[in-house]
Amino acid sequence: MADQFDLVVIGGGPGGYASAFYAASCGMSVALVERDTIGGTCLNRGCIPAKAFLETAAANRHVAHASEFGINANSTGIDFSVSQARKARIVDGLVKGLTGLTRSKKVTYLLGTGSLEANRVVNVQLADGTATKIQANNVILASGSVPRTIKGFPIGGSIMTSDEVLMLDTIPKRIAVIGGGAIGCEFASTFADLGSEVSILEGAPKILPGLDPDVANVVVKSFTKKKINIKTGIVVTGQSSLPDGSTQITFATGDPLIVDVVIMSIGRRAFSDALGLSGTAVKVDDRGFVVVNEYCQTAEPGVYAIGDLINTPQLAHVAYAEAILSIKHLRGESATPIMYNRVPWAIYCHPEVAWAGPSEEQARDAGHEVVVAKHQFRANSRAMILGEIDGLVKVIAKKNADGTAGQVLGVHMVGPWVTEQLAAGYLAVNWEASVDEIAEFVMPHPSLSELFGETILSLTGRSFNA
Repeated sequence: MADQFDLVVIGGGPGGYASAFYAASCGMSVALVERDTIGGTCLNRGCIPAKAFLETAAANRHVAHASEFGINANSTGIDFSVSQARKARIVDGLVKGLTGLTRSKKVTYLLGTGSLEANRVVNVQLADGTATKIQANNVILASGSVPRTIKGFPIGGSIMTSDEVLMLDTIPKRIAVIGGGAIGCEFASTFADLGSEVSILEGAPKILPGLDPDVANVVVKSFTKKKINIKTGIVVTGQSSLPDGSTQITFATGDPLIVDVVIMSIGRRAFSDALGLSGTAVKVDDRGFVVVNEYCQTAEPGVYAIGDLINTPQLAHVAYAEAILSIKHLRGESATPIMYNRVPWAIYCHPEVAWAGPSEEQARDAGHEVVVAKHQFRANSRAMILGEIDGLVKVIAKKNADGTAGQVLGVHMVGPWVTEQLAAGYLAVNWEASVDEIAEFVMPHPSLSELFGETILSLTGRSFNA
């Protein structure tokens, strides 16, 4: 038996490295096992590279509209290989930063595949072909997730998941995105703004299912302006390669669609495949999720699971929160379970979407009588200055017995930079603040964020601009 650690973490993505670094800052001896590259999907094949491409799309959009600001900025086209190189530099820099933290925080970093055996023994198949075993007082499982695929669409060539799309160095002319959720809409928005002909293929009656309809409708209208072809309520039945290298997609009804690239964006599944777990009491459900309680504990003493590996929102910041929760709990400190119905959500398409708390429909379905206020960005001076007037802020509050608005239940935003504006709404929801309390806050002017303040103010029955 090799070294003994207070904590061994299997998986070096956001949940895994956050667990390792947070535990190390508590003075614990920690080993972190990662089979690929520290940072996991989020940093290497997900959030960070996808947002780098979204920023390339934004720059192209700004150039296209520069004449509206009196600037003659004629574009000669997009060299996407430069965008790819820029993305790689960002990712490489962040990976180096995390690698440096393993050293500065004295975390033992093992490159290999970790599997859990009885008595909290972790067997590590190292990348160099050797193997070692390490003993832990506690173990956190954080092996993440992988993209889902559908039968008849083998990944390779023109059929891609997010992993392959983010390695493109040219912009496809025609793209079909299968799946109209958050990830699918981000890819659709990116490539439409880069000049591709984009179709979204969604089996549900609408894209972004579960989103507040007032917010989703703004995205749909914006996507229509971008000439994104949104096909909903359809059943994809198969695909075939054509002689010119393009791909033909067929449906249960209607004409086929011919594209150059198919992006598979139908969600992700927990990657519990290589965890071993023989001789342990850790349970995996029929969907591959590791079963945990409200403190992320498994049925095996001293073993926790977090992030995409468990059935909670697949968000990096949720994994961070679960890392902190797990470390506090295993150390015997005061730990408050995460209120998953109040975590912040963000979709980085154009226009951006962000929210915390229930939609209007969800609040009513939960039995609340509500008061609702909505304000458009088109009336906001900063949005006009930016030339980004599509969008709104919507606040859902409990109705008091006298009919006035009380506790804020949900804040939903769509429009310019709302992912950076949500903080005030998130705090309002999670502190269970009332409309009257928040109305006392002073918002800067001119700013995009003051639209949240005005929306809250209108719920007091008095307002400036509505």
